[in-house]
Amino acid sequence: MKVTVVGAGAVGASCAEYIAIKDFAAEVVLLDIKEGYAEGKAMDLMQTASLNGFDTKITGVTNDYSKTAGSDVCVITSGIPRKPGMTREELIGINAGIVKAVSSSLIEHSPNTIIIVVSNPMDTMTYLVHKTTDLPKNRIIGMGGALDSARFKYRLAEALGAPISDVDGMVIGGHSDKGMVPLIEKAARNSVKVSEFLSEERMDQVVQDTKVGGATLTGLLGTSAWYAPGAAVSGMVQAIACDTKKIFPCSALLDGEYGLSDLSIGVPCVLGANGIEQIVNISLSDAEKTKLAESAEGVKKTNGLLEL
Repeated sequence: MKVTVVGAGAVGASCAEYIAIKDFAAEVVLLDIKEGYAEGKAMDLMQTASLNGFDTKITGVTNDYSKTAGSDVCVITSGIPRKPGMTREELIGINAGIVKAVSSSLIEHSPNTIIIVVSNPMDTMTYLVHKTTDLPKNRIIGMGGALDSARFKYRLAEALGAPISDVDGMVIGGHSDKGMVPLIEKAARNSVKVSEFLSEERMDQVVQDTKVGGATLTGLLGTSAWYAPGAAVSGMVQAIACDTKKIFPCSALLDGEYGLSDLSIGVPCVLGANGIEQIVNISLSDAEKTKLAESAEGVKKTNGLLEL
């Protein structure tokens, strides 16, 4: 298993670190356009191998896509991160050009790869890769829902005063502050609905805190978060590498599922060796259906800003 991560910034380096620590890949290639940057990050990470007990080889390269050849999975984190007060949608002009060029270069050297898109606005960048490459739709995946769901479970555990391992919850919809649809009605603590433990007001607060999870961190850090995004990607890559058939909510190109077509948006997907092996249609309440439809309209509006 060879994995390439494009972008050696905080998110990309965290992706590489978590993938290496889990020790399921033979090699991780870390690529960046800044001279020596990926090489330095890779060397630093390799010097943790004996301490963290992994044998994955991490290779850093400066803009040399030939070194990514034969990658089973490629992760695109490149682009400018959010600053305080910025929306993910405001990044579209710069990041669209970057993602288009990067995906083309990756596929040139790894025509059978699976691409995971992290760059924001993530759903639109995922849609862009679908529209500008010849990869089948099961091999292009957007990361957002996995991260949003992790943030949802964090907020649920906080509200419940429960260990996070006792909590289950999922976020679908667009990866944006307004577009996320945390499925609070289905959230549970060890199979018991959270409504048995929390008031309506507290559940509403969990939903709102989840939706602004990224913006909250951007305000505190002065830039986008990196640990949880990196962990979300590593979980998805592991599901593909190890063919686990694990369900992740992630951005998939829809063709009638959930009554939506011609857009990439977060829905539950089974991930395995072929990438998205199944889009899982779950029953939604009328309120959830309405929120997902509104989220889809927002994503389509952002997609309309692309110059395809």
